[in-house]
Amino acid sequence: MLERLQEFAKQGVIRQLDYQFATFVASRVEQNQASLAALMGALASFELGRGHVCVLLNELDPERLFGLPARVSSTLTSELSAPEHWLQELECMPVVSTGGQATPLVLEGGRLYLHRYWNFEQLVASKLKQAASSIEPAAIMSQVLDELFARSYTFLFDALKQAEKKQPLTQQDRQQLVCDMLDVVAPERLDWGSIEQVLTTATRVADLAVLNQLIPNSACLNWQKVAAAVALTRRFSVISGGPGTGKTTTVTKLLAALVIQAQEQQQVPTIQLVAPTGKAAARLTESIGQAVNSLAVDPEIKALIPTQSSTIHRLLGSIPNQVDFRHNRENPLHLDILVVDEASMVDLPMMARLLDAMPNHARLVLLGDRDQLASVEAGAVLGDICSFADHGYSETQATQLSKLTGYQLSHQNLLSLPSAVADSLCILRKSYRFDARSGIGQLAKAVNAGNRYQVEQVWGKGFSDIRFHEFSSDHYQSMIRMMVNGYRSYLGHISANDEPKVVLNAFSKVRLLCALREGDFGVSGLNQRIERALIRDNLISPNEELWYVGRPIMITRNDHGLELYNGDIGIAMRDPIEQRLRVYFDMPDGSIRGVLPSRLPEHETAYAMTIHKSQGSEFEHTVMALPQDFSPLLTRELIYTGITRAKKQLDLFGTQPVVARSVQVKTERASGLGVLLS
Repeated sequence: MLERLQEFAKQGVIRQLDYQFATFVASRVEQNQASLAALMGALASFELGRGHVCVLLNELDPERLFGLPARVSSTLTSELSAPEHWLQELECMPVVSTGGQATPLVLEGGRLYLHRYWNFEQLVASKLKQAASSIEPAAIMSQVLDELFARSYTFLFDALKQAEKKQPLTQQDRQQLVCDMLDVVAPERLDWGSIEQVLTTATRVADLAVLNQLIPNSACLNWQKVAAAVALTRRFSVISGGPGTGKTTTVTKLLAALVIQAQEQQQVPTIQLVAPTGKAAARLTESIGQAVNSLAVDPEIKALIPTQSSTIHRLLGSIPNQVDFRHNRENPLHLDILVVDEASMVDLPMMARLLDAMPNHARLVLLGDRDQLASVEAGAVLGDICSFADHGYSETQATQLSKLTGYQLSHQNLLSLPSAVADSLCILRKSYRFDARSGIGQLAKAVNAGNRYQVEQVWGKGFSDIRFHEFSSDHYQSMIRMMVNGYRSYLGHISANDEPKVVLNAFSKVRLLCALREGDFGVSGLNQRIERALIRDNLISPNEELWYVGRPIMITRNDHGLELYNGDIGIAMRDPIEQRLRVYFDMPDGSIRGVLPSRLPEHETAYAMTIHKSQGSEFEHTVMALPQDFSPLLTRELIYTGITRAKKQLDLFGTQPVVARSVQVKTERASGLGVLLS
């Protein structure tokens, strides 16, 4: 068995790490157990490398081990007992336990783990269940939520006027606009005759205020307000939603409510904002700053809501050359409220360390899009948690939320007790960025539904903000030309000696995203071609040097000392004083840092980047390059994530068959977290 695994390692089928771990566990069992122990050890390590926390033994296909074809896979199992006996044999091995002992492997509920990851999963489940217990909000919170989420009739008034300019509106058209703009879910309960009279006679926004009486809260359902109410009733909460659903706006109003509640109790809460990467943290700093400025609350309330965010690594206190952090169970974080943005990017080990460092009294709010790609490392924590969103709220929670919001929330009549985590979730369903005229929004929705025919229909509707380019040699060159034209702006700012902040902002307007790393359609090939095209147009001048003015790079390995992390983007420019080449980065706090190229951690040129690395970023113009042939790396979540990086324009280069097949492949990560939380 070990000889076969060693050969697979040499061929690159499995990692050397997988083979070495197999050797380790095989050396610690009896000879008649060694082959199965080696195979299971290699599998547990191999699946972890693919993002799976465990091996689901009940779903294991003996003919497709390590993704090998049946004829090759059978050479591994030919001398083993029948697969239905493997579970029983594993239970008898000294290297396997149920978690109570320090063994390399843990077996629980038909799931085989590396001990370390079993421990991470247990910790996360325990902490989340503990934090999901109910909290009674202050009596004034219902009034506070009404004020923070007060109706604004400006958007309805403007929508009515804009629609009237295009064509005369029918009564049904006006009713639909009212339902859309005011979140009406029970139109049958309203006096539409009186509402129609108000709509047709209103000459200014203030004239619509009478709708407060005609359209009561009980007939509406604003999920942003519900999300804030959910977070008020739990120490742990999740606010999930797609692009433009208002996650940042919602959490900012929530923080204002929590500050007001703390002041009622003569307290001042300590609030921290974090994200997994520097880029995501910088975006959070920008967006939450804007949201705080627009809050309709007293200035002293605004002053207590932080607008600066940092990375999770920095919050926990990274220790150079160590996996541990300064803050842990023995030295918890000094905070009362923690908001984590882009939570889908947080892997299981990082979530475990974060939860372990949380003080018992503190509130944790996770923001993220459950439909995005899971973390690069093992686990899909946000996805596992949000799997309970379809369970609905318990009767107790539905009653409490109805009381807080004024809406009539229904509860699920479940035969079994619902998970406490289900009462901690809210999914925002309405996008404020993409309306019915937006191709990006419609395309993202169709991809998310996994419906290839719906995706094809969206492309055929003639939306101006999305364009599909069937790959050919001509289209390949037009894609390169599109990127050259897109990058002229930031290079022009460099030539004009503009500030690094201006240059970095200009570079972030457009980006080429790839599904693969290698090949003509991958990051490496496209970076080279774009660089050569920029040279031909005299936009950059490398002069055979690796470093040149205008070179964009992405950090690929964390450097805690420099506070530069995997995924951070920098651009090489001349220091205006020393005239030395420095690489400038936009830091999470909004400042700019220039670093000498010789001091940088591992990095790569970044005219093109993978869709994975684009998480936490947004670009006004996103260009996606998919390969001509299908790859197992292409999934629904990958395509959805790429599409939703675009704010205003999306150009997708690929083939219809590849896109159609990709949207039907849903990523599933093996994990026991959902079972532990249920």
